[in-house]
Amino acid sequence: MEKDQTLKKGLLPRHVQFIALAGMIGTGIFKGSSDTLNIAGPSVVIAYLLGGLLLFIVMTALAEMAIVYPNLNVQHLVYKAFGFHISFIVGWLYWINWIVVTVVEILAAGSFLKYWFPTVPLWLLSLLCMVLIIGMNLFQVKYYGEIEFWFAGIKIFALIAFILLGFGILFGIIPSNIDDPFSNYTAHGGFFPYGIGGMLSAFLVVMFSYGGAELIGVAVTETKDAEKVLPKVIKGTMWRVILFYMLPILIICGLMPWNQVTGEDSPFVQVLSITGLPGAAHIMNFVLITAVLSAANSGIYATSRTLYSMAQSGEAPKRFLKISKQGIPINCITVTAICILFGVFLAYMTPDRVISYLMTIPGFTIILLWTSICLAQLKLRSQYKEKPYFQVKWFPYTTIVATVSLLVIFFSFIFNKKNMIGSTVCLVILALLTIFSFMNKNRKEQSDKNNKDMVESP
Repeated sequence: MEKDQTLKKGLLPRHVQFIALAGMIGTGIFKGSSDTLNIAGPSVVIAYLLGGLLLFIVMTALAEMAIVYPNLNVQHLVYKAFGFHISFIVGWLYWINWIVVTVVEILAAGSFLKYWFPTVPLWLLSLLCMVLIIGMNLFQVKYYGEIEFWFAGIKIFALIAFILLGFGILFGIIPSNIDDPFSNYTAHGGFFPYGIGGMLSAFLVVMFSYGGAELIGVAVTETKDAEKVLPKVIKGTMWRVILFYMLPILIICGLMPWNQVTGEDSPFVQVLSITGLPGAAHIMNFVLITAVLSAANSGIYATSRTLYSMAQSGEAPKRFLKISKQGIPINCITVTAICILFGVFLAYMTPDRVISYLMTIPGFTIILLWTSICLAQLKLRSQYKEKPYFQVKWFPYTTIVATVSLLVIFFSFIFNKKNMIGSTVCLVILALLTIFSFMNKNRKEQSDKNNKDMVESP
């Protein structure tokens, strides 16, 4: 029985590297960048940089704990630090987060397909994308890792090509229809068109964009030589932020006025459309579809493994411990598929606004998850039997600064009237999970007591 309830360690170092990348590079940059540009203008690059610094601290804290406790993922670490209630809330919050993110990615894939099939409804295109992604997650984890490796490879190659092409146009090396691109940085209200407040307001979508990097903390229990792999992945976090977020945004702001970003198509496709380069927009649209499908692929992995982990600790029903012959948590994936189907139904009901509404929720949940990772490190550091070779520098000050910064961002959005719908949904979910944590705690204690009595009875 024990063997049937164990996930297979089929992920190689390159798989983990690209799973972290795949989670970070999706709708947040390819679709969400239009929202952040409309909120903050060119100054949004500073928000991406500051968010990247917070991400680096959180990821370093996570890697440090993963080295000290090599067989524990994020969910287990929070449980070890704070016990059942906080672990229950964080686990289910993370699961809800990735359900929403996966729905957003699949809907985004459908919206990009509409570039070629404008008469086909969004919900039908999204449904076809959903079937494809669910099918991919039914393979053994090593095949999932391999598919994700190539998926992520395509979008990384495309982003690098976009950056090289963009800088070539900006500096006049590649001829285009754009005159004096550098004027776009200072025209149309300047670099800070909405002031510092506008830049800070973009943080919620920025957090949504970076959410997914912590996936390596979920994948750690299925990773070979995790304690050697994680530090290498973490050390590359900052250059990935600069390469895949800041440079593309700077290029978009240079090649077109930021206030002409519509949000109907990806800003990347818009930019390539106005350059006059033949076929470039179509190629980029294909890349965007693979990119968001890749992020959705990561999302289904995250939701299924988080649910499995919670079932192990008694925070979710034991039926989610069922493992298929391929070594995957089959019941967890089935529930995820049903939830995504509901998201596709939302696209049927409100096709125009559904993506924008849904994108506000993961920003909140990611901030809470990152905060719990920082707090767990602050709590567990004193319990280490020996200090790991890879650890957060200037501890505890860096972790405290990250925690305070995340909480300030969280509360600033809770009390912002513009985020009323997202704030209300998030707070209601948080309240319900708190109530359910006490209900399940009592149920779990009763179940443990009954099992103990059965074992002790003659």
